[in-house]
Amino acid sequence: MAKRSRIRASHEQDTTIDCFTACCFPFRIYYLLFPSPYPSIRLVSCHDTLDTARTLYSRRFFFFLILKIYLIMSEKLPAQQKSAFFSFIKSLATFKGDLASLTAPPFLLSSQSIVEFSAYWAEQPSLFVAPASEQDPEKRALLVLKWFLSTLKEQHNNKDEHGKKKRMKPLNPFLGELFLGKWVDKSGTTQLVAEQVSHHPPVTACNIWNDEHGVRLAGHVAPKASFSTTVHIERKGYSIYHIDKYNEDYLITMPKIHIEGIMSGSLTPELSGTTFIRSSSGYTAKINYSSKGWMSGKSNSFVASLYHDDHEKEPLYTIEGQWSGEFTIKKATTQQIVETFSTSSIPKTPLKIAPIEKQHPLESRRAWRQVADGIEKGDIFTIGHEKSKLENEQREMRKREKAEGREFQRRYFSKMKEDPVAERLAEGIKGSTSMKGDMDGHHGIWMFDEQKYKRVQQSLINGSRSPMRPRFDSGVSGILLDKVD
Repeated sequence: MAKRSRIRASHEQDTTIDCFTACCFPFRIYYLLFPSPYPSIRLVSCHDTLDTARTLYSRRFFFFLILKIYLIMSEKLPAQQKSAFFSFIKSLATFKGDLASLTAPPFLLSSQSIVEFSAYWAEQPSLFVAPASEQDPEKRALLVLKWFLSTLKEQHNNKDEHGKKKRMKPLNPFLGELFLGKWVDKSGTTQLVAEQVSHHPPVTACNIWNDEHGVRLAGHVAPKASFSTTVHIERKGYSIYHIDKYNEDYLITMPKIHIEGIMSGSLTPELSGTTFIRSSSGYTAKINYSSKGWMSGKSNSFVASLYHDDHEKEPLYTIEGQWSGEFTIKKATTQQIVETFSTSSIPKTPLKIAPIEKQHPLESRRAWRQVADGIEKGDIFTIGHEKSKLENEQREMRKREKAEGREFQRRYFSKMKEDPVAERLAEGIKGSTSMKGDMDGHHGIWMFDEQKYKRVQQSLINGSRSPMRPRFDSGVSGILLDKVD
C-alpha cells in the first residue's frame, strides 16, 4: 500500500506534499537530486543564511517543476518517449555549465542548426540595405535601429510565420560547419556566409553583404545557456554594420534571453537587459527589453531611444512596442508619430541555397540531412544513430589533428587579437567597460577573411574538386554562390 503523506504547514515546521510517495515518478527524481528520508521542503525562516535560503528555495522550485512537468508531459508524450524526457529533466536540474553541451531527447530537437540563425539578419533585404540610401546621418542611424528591431522576431519567436510552434532545441553545430546562401530581390543580391569557428566554446561567425548598396554586416556570437529557476542564454560577441558610401560603422550588441513558461509547459523566449547600437557618426541607440509582468505589461516589449553623443537625456527619437509585433517611432521632443511599423508588413525574401547534392560536405543541410529527415519523420532511431555517427566522425577528426600536431583551418574566418573599430565605438557608450566582457569574453574575435573567401571562389571557378570520397575537412568542393538559382 502506498504511503500517503498529509499537508502540514506552520512557521517552524516542514511542508510535505500530498502524493503517493512510493510510486510517484517525480518523487523518485527528487530523491535522486536531494536524497532524504522524505521529500521535505522546509519553509525559509529569518534564521537561515542567504546560502541556506537559496538552497531551500531551489529544492522547493525543482520539486514543483518536476511535478508540474510530469503531470503535463504524462498526457502529451507517447509512452516510448517518456523515459528519455524525464532523464533529460533530471539532467537539466542537476547540470552545471553550458546547456548547449547537454544532450536533448531526439523528439525535442529542431531540424535546424544554430549556424543557420545568421540568416535572420537579412530576411528582409530592403530593410537591411535601406540606410545606405539615406544622406542624413541621424536618419541613417534611425533606419539601422529599425532594421535591427525588425530582425528580432524571427530570431527569437517560438512560432514560425505560419503560427506553428518551433521545436525547442536546435542542433549544435560542429566545428567548421557552413551555411551559405543569398537573397535576390529588388534590392539586388545579398549574400550570406556563416561558419562555426569554434566548438568549445561554441562560436558562430557570419558575414552578410550587398555589393550594389555597399552594405555589409560582420559578426560573431558565442551563446552560453544555464539553468537556475529558468533557462538563461547569454550571448557574448557583437556585430559591425558598415556602409561603404559614408565609410560609416555601427557596433551592435545582443540581448540576453530567458525562457519562460517552463512550469506551464508552453516555452516562450523573452529578451532582457539592455543593448546598444553605436555609430561612428556619434549616434547611439539604447534598447531596454522587458517581458510581461504578473499584473501588467505585454510580452516581447521594448523601449528604445536614439540620441547624439552623450546626450542620453535628450533623445531625438523614441521607439516603443513589441519586437514580435508592432512598434511606434516618435520624435522625442514633440511626441509626433513618425511611423508605426509591423514586423509582418514586409514579406520575407526566400533564401536561396545550393541543392544538397551540390553542397560542400561541411554545409549544414548536407551534413545534417539524415538527422533532419529523421526529425521530420519522428524516427527516433534514425535521429540518434545519424547524430551519433556525425559527432563521432568529428571527434575522430579532432584526435587525428591533435596527433598530427595541426589545427583545423577555418574556411572563411580568421581569429584576431583585436578589433580597433569595435573598441573605438564601444568607448562612445556609457558603461563600455562592462561591455568589453560581453563583446569578447574567452572566445576571441573572429573576422571575415577576404583572402580566404577569394581563394575558395577561385578554386571553384577553376573547377578544383576534393577527393572522390569527400571528407568533412576536404578543401574546395562546393558551388559558387553566384551559381545558385
